[in-house]
Amino acid sequence: MSQATETDAVREDGVIESVSGPVVTATDLDARMNDVVYVGDEGLMGEVIEIEGNLTTLQVYEETSNVAPGEPVENTGEPLSVDLGPGMLDSIYDGVQRPLAVLEDQMGAFLDRGVDAPGIDLEKTWEFEPTVEEGDDVAPGDIVGTVPETESIEHKVMVPPDYEGGEVVSVDGGNFAVTETVVELDNGEEIQMRQEWPVREARPAKEKETPRTPLVSGQRILDGLFPIAKGGTAAIPGPFGSGKTVTQHQLAKWADADIVVYVGCGERGNEMTEVIDDFPELEDPMTGKPLMSRTCLIANTSNMPVAARESCVYTGITIAEYYRDMGYDVALMADSTSRWAEAMREISSRLEEMPGEEGYPAYLAARLSEFYERAGKFRNLNGSEGSVSAIGAVSPPGGDFSEPVTQNTLRIVKTFWALDADLAERRHFPSINWNESYSLYTDQLDPWYVENVDENFPDRRQWAVDVLDEEGELQEIVQLVGKDALPEDQQLTLEVARYIRESWLQQNAFHDVDTFCSPEKTYAMLGAIETFNDEAFDALEAGVPVEEIQDIDAAPRLNRMGVQDDWEEYISDLEDSIAEQLREKY
Repeated sequence: MSQATETDAVREDGVIESVSGPVVTATDLDARMNDVVYVGDEGLMGEVIEIEGNLTTLQVYEETSNVAPGEPVENTGEPLSVDLGPGMLDSIYDGVQRPLAVLEDQMGAFLDRGVDAPGIDLEKTWEFEPTVEEGDDVAPGDIVGTVPETESIEHKVMVPPDYEGGEVVSVDGGNFAVTETVVELDNGEEIQMRQEWPVREARPAKEKETPRTPLVSGQRILDGLFPIAKGGTAAIPGPFGSGKTVTQHQLAKWADADIVVYVGCGERGNEMTEVIDDFPELEDPMTGKPLMSRTCLIANTSNMPVAARESCVYTGITIAEYYRDMGYDVALMADSTSRWAEAMREISSRLEEMPGEEGYPAYLAARLSEFYERAGKFRNLNGSEGSVSAIGAVSPPGGDFSEPVTQNTLRIVKTFWALDADLAERRHFPSINWNESYSLYTDQLDPWYVENVDENFPDRRQWAVDVLDEEGELQEIVQLVGKDALPEDQQLTLEVARYIRESWLQQNAFHDVDTFCSPEKTYAMLGAIETFNDEAFDALEAGVPVEEIQDIDAAPRLNRMGVQDDWEEYISDLEDSIAEQLREKY
């Protein structure tokens, strides 16, 4: 919804003709596509999704039981929009940005139908400090003042992108509600701390740039082997129980983004409860303040209406774009896009549209593309740089990666973290399959790792990839003839690969120390394994039997590197011990 314009004509209300789950048809409704409507005597919120002659089809964001033909439909004349302004962080919303905490205070844990509340508190006052003066010229997107939104984040009040801009004729500092005017322009435009924006429309920016900085996650397999850029896109597909949600939680907790937007899209209620319970208790590792002070949660569980699930990812990415416009790096977690696609499939079937593969609508790929393409690193209208990194979990039925949602997602995203049920059964977590996963960002991110971690980082990563590839080939032979039938050098390669898997790729999300691993520690840990590799092959060439190499006391200490507080001293001492013990053998 544009703040600058209002609906020109009075729109006529309609009458319900039929009800089919969340899909309602109405007659005599003067409406446009995507207009928000209020359906029935209870005023259930809905949206226009199809117009054919005098018949208008609506999707309703609430349960439609007891809604009957003949009840009225009221049209607002404006598209589904979100309230943008201070107060969104440290909040929990449903799929259409209704604040759940506010509604709980009004009616308890179970929400009534037809209730609504603004996305941000319209009465709360905020301390506005202007950054412009009378006589200054401002353009769309320019920052006119700041508000201390939380302990961690300074909210930047901007000229709405759909304003014309002009000369400042009045500006006030002090405490204001979000609906009060803080800056007035010579063309009559009044700037408030609150904006509204239609969720299905991307917020504008000057240009989209190539991302060259990694989104450091603190997870060794991601940062070390398959990094994602700030402004990048990633998919985490995996079957039930393989660790998608825990991986998403880890990224939300530890990724070095300024803002985190977590969208629980159609997930089980107990998982969202865990997020809602855990996040307020977590300390932000970057600031030492509560993690929720830079987090916005959107909870749309599997028992909530299916239409609201379809809209929740748009709500999330619109909020993310708003903070991007301020110059922040935002990480958006969508868990899971499969549930979003299932919502589209259900609504499409009720509309009797021609089904595509496995019953999904023919426009599935287009909708997924629209969502992921709103991510990126941008030069904003005000000249600042910001990014939105979109990380979507995918839940393929039975772990079948050939199903349409996974395949269409893979055509779009540039980072693929494939979760493996077999690894999860062996208690290898994160259960990301290093043979199937990939990142297309490595080449453009390598200069950052060279400059900020070590100049040998790309070479050391490639060494680990080569060892794991060789292990994969050798395992096929081992299954046929057994490990003891291999030459000693290949047996030693398998031992080195085992340490890479168990000491480096495995990581305990629930250990106070191991839950987060910096790029420097990630590099150093792999370096210790490489030291063992180099010293062990030197010993083998000197005639030391492979059994004696494997039996040294120092090697098992590689498995304890991740849980060390004083890891630099521990790894340095460990490398010395490995070299000393192996050199004593010859």
